[in-house]
This record gives sequence, C-alpha cells and structure tokens, in this order.
Amino acid sequence: QVQLVESGPGLVKPSQTLSLTCTVSGTTIRTSGYHWTWIRQSPGKEVEWIGTIRTTGTDYIKLSVRSRTSISLDTRKNQFNLNLPSVAPEDTAKYFCAGGIGPWTPSHLRGQGTQVTVAS
Repeated sequence: QVQLVESGPGLVKPSQTLSLTCTVSGTTIRTSGYHWTWIRQSPGKEVEWIGTIRTTGTDYIKLSVRSRTSISLDTRKNQFNLNLPSVAPEDTAKYFCAGGIGPWTPSHLRGQGTQVTVAS
C-alpha cells in the first residue's frame, strides 16, 4: 500500500525558503510511470498545482512560481522535495504531496498535508 507523508516547518518568515519533504513508502519513487506532485490549498480557495517531477527527473513547474521553485528526487531516501524560496504571506497554505501514474489529477493518492504559515 502506497503512502505519502509530508514534513517540514509549520512557520516560515517572509523572504525565507520553504523546504518540504515527502516520504514515500509502499513503492519506490523510481517506479516507471509515476509522477510525484506538490499541491497546496488555502482556506476558501481551490487546490493549486505547484509542480510535478517524473521518475526520469523531468519536472514541470507552475509558470507563476517557476522562477523560484524546484522539485527534486532523493532516491536514496525514497523522498521528493519542494524548495520555494522568497516566500510571502500568500504562500500560506496546506501543502500536500501526491503520486500516481501519469500526469497529476485530483484522483492521485496524496498525503495528509502539512500546514505552512508565512508570517513574521
């Protein structure tokens, strides 16, 4: 049974870097065909796709955050990571990692999510 668990700081100050980790169990992140994704949701807003990385290492990042966002695989730890520098209060959200075969859809398995608040 595949499971995903997010981890990271709950509070980040404006202009700092947000780093989140998703630990995957029940499969290896190198399994062919899998796409590993980060999404977030703020209160009262729809789920926002941030970016996806494939097992090949190819990544797809939302255009509006592409210049400051990176997603990476850590195959030794069976994890994938999100790095979001220069955060602002509008980056406050619940962040989820997700995984599944093919490009991300809302039906992909996701973790429980981790709340991130950007505030000084």
